[in-house]
Amino acid sequence: MDNLESLVIARRLRVPIGDAPAGTHPGWGEVAARQLDAALLSVGFTCSAALLEHLARLRGETVLDLGVRVLAAVRTLVGDHVQHNAYFIDFPKNVPDTMEFWVGLLREALLDPVAAARVQPSTLNLLELPGYGRYQHSYADLLAAHAELLPLAGDRVTVLDLGASLEEEARELYFSLAGSEVPLAEEDLAALRTLAGFCADEPERIPVRENRAIVNEVRLAAGRPLLVDTVTDVLRLACGVSGGDVTLSTPTRFRSFRRAERRALLEALDAVAVPAKLGDVPRHREPWKRLGERLHPHEYPKLPRAAHVFEVARGVRHAASFDSRVEAALSAGRTGDAAVLLGNTPGALLRRLDHLLRSGHDTSAVLDAAEKAAAGASGRVLLSLREHLQNRLAPAAGRVFTNRHGGAWATPDARAPLGEQVLSRAVTILDEEITRRLPDPGELVIDPDVLDVALPLSGKAVVPGLGMLPRGSLSPVDGELLRFFVHWRQAERRTDYDLSALMLDADYGNAEHISWTNYGNDFAEYSGDLTEAKDGASEFINIRLADATKPIIIPQVHIYAGEAFDEAAEAFFGYMTRDAEQEGRPFEPRTVRMKSDLRGAGRVALPFVVLRGDDGGWRVKWLHLYLKGHPSFNQVEGNRVTSSLLVRSIVERDHLRVRYLADLLRAKNSTAGHTTYIGLQAPADLPEGARVYTPGTLHELIPA
Repeated sequence: MDNLESLVIARRLRVPIGDAPAGTHPGWGEVAARQLDAALLSVGFTCSAALLEHLARLRGETVLDLGVRVLAAVRTLVGDHVQHNAYFIDFPKNVPDTMEFWVGLLREALLDPVAAARVQPSTLNLLELPGYGRYQHSYADLLAAHAELLPLAGDRVTVLDLGASLEEEARELYFSLAGSEVPLAEEDLAALRTLAGFCADEPERIPVRENRAIVNEVRLAAGRPLLVDTVTDVLRLACGVSGGDVTLSTPTRFRSFRRAERRALLEALDAVAVPAKLGDVPRHREPWKRLGERLHPHEYPKLPRAAHVFEVARGVRHAASFDSRVEAALSAGRTGDAAVLLGNTPGALLRRLDHLLRSGHDTSAVLDAAEKAAAGASGRVLLSLREHLQNRLAPAAGRVFTNRHGGAWATPDARAPLGEQVLSRAVTILDEEITRRLPDPGELVIDPDVLDVALPLSGKAVVPGLGMLPRGSLSPVDGELLRFFVHWRQAERRTDYDLSALMLDADYGNAEHISWTNYGNDFAEYSGDLTEAKDGASEFINIRLADATKPIIIPQVHIYAGEAFDEAAEAFFGYMTRDAEQEGRPFEPRTVRMKSDLRGAGRVALPFVVLRGDDGGWRVKWLHLYLKGHPSFNQVEGNRVTSSLLVRSIVERDHLRVRYLADLLRAKNSTAGHTTYIGLQAPADLPEGARVYTPGTLHELIPA
């Protein structure tokens, strides 16, 4: 239950409070509530007026118990649950020159008779010099060396609101995740699995297949009918109940199934395995073969169509996939036949619209087919195509491709351009259909700061955390000092992560960097390199924005050696902003603007890029990228070209943002009496019953 409560607090910024008993000693609950609020302020959070008032009416002991759990949840959310020490105790002051630092270490080693015996000039490894890569002082020493943080009005204060009971809050979060129109991140899928086991009911519509697989796990365990309409739905479910990956992107080792489970899976498979749907089987041929060894379909002769699935997987039975038939028609120049085939699957036709328009077929006929298909495609497909087409209006530096794990690659754009009239009609078709599907907003209230947040057309690469926004979002950097931080703790073997920053001019060239090989320049300082993290390690880079001579700054986390991000016991990244006069520790939780876990198989993380605009102001553009990198010894110097090309491709891409939907909502003739609010955080004075969309629930605004 504590995990569920922490989940609700972190995802909704609401404190679930049920029917806790009222206080019997007047004033004691209020005192405890004020103490909790003061403790929360120290990490950049505060209670809303409604929450504070409600807490004041409870028993003091109840408030204290709840406060311990709430404080633990928000400290983890902001990254304050660990001690952030720095290699250089005075950081960002007194950071030595890089060469001076190495010469000093070498001098100390040569003056030490024991160490000098190990320093051989022919095999000298600077990283193995005594005193390098390990803390030379305690965390208490670091605290003593730094003045207290001077709080300023610009520091982050995140409001925690009053929630309903834990059951009601969990149900609301469950319905939001399960009914999402966009694919979820791995962490959200894990949260959905936790919530599914807790909540008795479920939303009427579960459009995303991975979400449906997790709900089906609960249904299978309870002996209820399964929600499947393709053969792949059954495969996802089998992976999920085996503790594997319902996205099917990584192999799953299937467990042994009980007889009742085997029958339920095979019956569900038999119900959907019509010849037209067997074409999906070859796409996952190997997993189907392994699953057949566990389900024993030969023991169920009354379920012949289920057996056909495994025959297709083994190559005994032929089944042409839908995509192969479309490709065959296009390869033969029969674009009209391909359009007819695609017309039976509206989403597939719209995903291929650009290709069809460039194929030489009558563009008017293709657009007519697209207009018919638009009514049957999902809202997410419509919005994705709308973003794609608006980027075809002007040539881009390159095309960038990203996968569900944040992996990315870029290539020059060699596609033939599309005519302006063709693009104009296609965009009009999409705008009209999207507008038709949007709900009646009633009185629309929009926070201007949310307008440049990108629409979450996929959440797979976005790790939940504090201040996280979808890829392509723009958010201002308020403050004179920008400080990146990374913290990791190794699980089993020595692990060395390196925080670095690549700095480029306006043409994405003339690179310089800050890292363990270059401790500083005229406007940035590095806190020092740590090469192992048995008890955790933190690294920082401090940027004085007013002095920055480069308009593009790309923070990066490199795995130099050891465990991958998802193998480490803990790994997270974030950034803080401060005013120039603020002192404080290297890590101050109330100045943290963003923090999230690092994950994925990539060896180089690129969370975002910091850009200086024409007005001199700085903004973050979110990337959520993980480069493959090298198996070990990754350094910023070795990834300059790849990083620059990928970042440029995303920075110059025109992402579909909240501004687009806001304009469509304003254009609707509203007749409803309710209020719709879209912003970064809901204000306290919204009328009762208002529909609220914040970054954590923005996916609910994507039309079905």
